[in-house]
Amino acid sequence: MSDQKRIGVYICHCGGNISDYVDVEGVLRAVQDEPGVVVAKTAMFTCSDATQQEMVRDIREQNLTGLVVASCSPKLHLFTFREVARRAGLNPYQYTQVNIREQCSWAHTGDRAGATEKAIRLVRGGIARTNFTEPLEPITIDTVPKVLVVGAGIAGLRAATGLADLGLSVLLVEKSASAGGKVAGLGKMYPHEKTGREIIARLVDEVKRRENITLFTNAELVEKSGSIGNFRVKIRLGGKQREEIEENAGCIIVATGFDTYRPREGEYGYGIDGVLTLAEYKELLDRCGGGLVRNGKPVKDIVYIYCVGSRQQAGEKPNRYCSRYCCNAAVHASIQSSEASPGIHQFHLFRDMRTYGKFETLYGRARDQGAVFVRYSESEPPAVEKGADGKLKVTVKDLLTFGEQIEIPADVVVLVTGMVPARNEALVDVLKLPVGRDGFFNEIHPKLRPVETVVDGVFICGACQGPKNSAESVASALAAVTQSASILKKGYVELEPLIASVDPGLCELCDVCAGACPYSAIERDHYQGKEVARVNEAVCKGCGGCAPVCPRNAINLKGYTDAQMESMIDAMLKEIG
Repeated sequence: MSDQKRIGVYICHCGGNISDYVDVEGVLRAVQDEPGVVVAKTAMFTCSDATQQEMVRDIREQNLTGLVVASCSPKLHLFTFREVARRAGLNPYQYTQVNIREQCSWAHTGDRAGATEKAIRLVRGGIARTNFTEPLEPITIDTVPKVLVVGAGIAGLRAATGLADLGLSVLLVEKSASAGGKVAGLGKMYPHEKTGREIIARLVDEVKRRENITLFTNAELVEKSGSIGNFRVKIRLGGKQREEIEENAGCIIVATGFDTYRPREGEYGYGIDGVLTLAEYKELLDRCGGGLVRNGKPVKDIVYIYCVGSRQQAGEKPNRYCSRYCCNAAVHASIQSSEASPGIHQFHLFRDMRTYGKFETLYGRARDQGAVFVRYSESEPPAVEKGADGKLKVTVKDLLTFGEQIEIPADVVVLVTGMVPARNEALVDVLKLPVGRDGFFNEIHPKLRPVETVVDGVFICGACQGPKNSAESVASALAAVTQSASILKKGYVELEPLIASVDPGLCELCDVCAGACPYSAIERDHYQGKEVARVNEAVCKGCGGCAPVCPRNAINLKGYTDAQMESMIDAMLKEIG
């Protein structure tokens, strides 16, 4: 520890969130004489403008070389206080935030003395770590003004046009023979009543009009190297030659869409003539110019069975999530059916009806047209069989009439199937994309960072990250456009410097660290005539997984070095007087 360290410590009351359960003044008295501390204060709200200005003034007047704020989670205010340090001329990475709200006051509301003691130990640990901090600078990488968009469905097409309009070049890769995805096969859509084919045709025309978009069909991404700002990608083109081309891209947007759930043979009668999935029924409905007809016979009675392939609890790999769009799509199909064949009888067998937002009006319209909604229990699902008269027969217990069993004759039974993840194993391997328990791609945070992944520079949008309708897919595509453009239009990107580093003098290249790294950030290098491990700064995420497995103790994590961690442990174990 340098003898010249001068640390300022600020402890927050958080308007009572902390001080109601932690003796804040007691914490201050316990830490104000810790090594290196020259300023120690409490504040009602450390994040307030007034306290921030006070911190800036103290840093400048007291020549502080370190800053410790004991308040709430760093997820909330880490960057707030880093910016305070920056404004005062202090390196922002010489700041430490100690969480005494979530980890003390909120976790131990019934033990004030215990919460106070824990807070003292945590703050001491933060001070000890700050005594060993060193100034760090963000890693700056020049960027390539080009984006690779994987998937040319409605989300991918809209992302491509949005990026092109911002002056970025776009490589649009689609594995199918034509662009458009699932939406290209749809008829009229709510609320604009335009057909999916019309929407996709217009988007494809917009793509063709933009010279800075290159569309590859029958193509797939097969290799990726490099890092954010300058990915090197290999695209395999279809055809007999199986040609491969190499390109550079600053960011990658994944918009690979979804698959429709395929019922098992016998599931709700699937396999019996007349039992269709929602997608199959929509095709039938779109083909009917006048009355609704199937196999040359008019369709007079329809039964819809909801939550097929969604909200499952049993099975080898159950889909426990709600697919969200299914209720809206089925009710909209019901309205179209009534308009095509007035007087048609329609029964909707549902577990829960979820026509959310503006789609609630669809539910009202369907009821006004005569559709009957019957609620069934998850434990007693409807049974579908072929009746003696050749018609389908659906038996169900109606919870809305206290479990009365009813039999409904039907010409067609529509299984309202949900979305399932598209099969993208090869793409997952290439991009190292995180996949959630539901099989869809995982974003970092569904609200705060909804299209970002843990792989810097790789974004996800549309239904590849979870069930979405077309409007929601386009909205997320535009969010990915914004994120990509904010990186690439600057011409450079700054990355966190809190990453691993290898001491080449100690390294003997055993490759144990490379096996432990989940981001493939460990590379080979040469140092004084020998091969050693080297950390790719642009790829490393600072997880620290490589450091403890190194048999030579040659790896340290900047900002969390061995010296810092050991000092924190020693400080937290000190007796409290």
